[in-house]
Amino acid sequence: MAIKKYNPTSPARRHMSVSAFEEITKTTPERSLLEPLKKHAGRNSYGKITVRHRGGGNRRKYRVIDFKRDKDGVVANVIAIEYDPNRSANIALLEYEDGEKRYIIAPYGIKVGDKLVSGSGADIKPGNALNIADIPVGTLLHNIELSPGRGGQLVRGAGTAAQLMAKDGGYAQVRLPSGEVRMIRLDCKATIGQVGNLDYENVKIGKAGRKRHMGWRPTVRGSVMNPCDHPHGGGEGKSPIGRPSPMTPWGKPALGLKTRAKKNKSNKFIVKRRNQK
Repeated sequence: MAIKKYNPTSPARRHMSVSAFEEITKTTPERSLLEPLKKHAGRNSYGKITVRHRGGGNRRKYRVIDFKRDKDGVVANVIAIEYDPNRSANIALLEYEDGEKRYIIAPYGIKVGDKLVSGSGADIKPGNALNIADIPVGTLLHNIELSPGRGGQLVRGAGTAAQLMAKDGGYAQVRLPSGEVRMIRLDCKATIGQVGNLDYENVKIGKAGRKRHMGWRPTVRGSVMNPCDHPHGGGEGKSPIGRPSPMTPWGKPALGLKTRAKKNKSNKFIVKRRNQK
C-alpha cells in the first residue's frame, strides 16, 4: 500500500495525496452484488436534518458485503480485490466452489488466488472466519459479531484490528482498537487478521471540492454567527467564546462531556474503558 503525491501545480495540489491503489485488481464491480443507494442528505423520514454537513457527492452503488461469513466448510477462491466507495477498507471478491460469489472486507496481506474458508475446521490464517471459541488467545481479529449469526459489527475500518486477550466462562475478552476491553460470546464469529488498506489514514484530502465529492457540506464556525444561532455568536470583531468551555450549537459543553448512559445494559460486558488506566 502506497501513497501518491502530486507536484504543487496549485496550492491544493501541494499537500494533496491519494492512494496508489496498488492492491486493486479489478476496476468494475460485480453487477450481481450491487444495490441502489439513495441519498438522504442528513434528513430523517420527516425531512428534518438530523446529521449536519451531509449532502451532494458522487452517486454510488452499494456493494453487498458478506459480514455473516455463514457459508461454512466451502472453500472460496479470492478472484479480485476491489475499491469500495462506501467504506475505508477495500473489498475482496470470493468465488465459492459451488459458483456463488460474495464480497468480504479485504484483510491485510490477502492476494488474488488465495483460498479462504469459514467454519470450525478453518486454519488460523488471515481471511478465514471462525467462532471465537476456536481461535487461539493472542490472535488479531476483525469483523467481530456481537450476537451469534447477526454478522460482524466491530472492527471493520481500514487498518484496524482487535486482539483476543482471554477466554472465560462462555465469554472472550477482546481488546478493541480504541483500547477498550470487552466481553464477547464465544459462539460469535470473527475473521482472522487485520483489515487491509493501512495507509488510508495518511491520505490528505487537500481541498474543499474533493470533500464535497465525498458528500460532505461546509461547516460554519459558531463565532461568526449571531447570538440567536450559536452560543459563540455575537460581539464586536473577533470575540472570545465568553463561556468556561466551548459549546455546541445547543448549549452543551463541546469538549469532554460524558454522554454514555449511566444504566447502559452493555456496561456489564465492558471490562476496561478505553481511557481507563
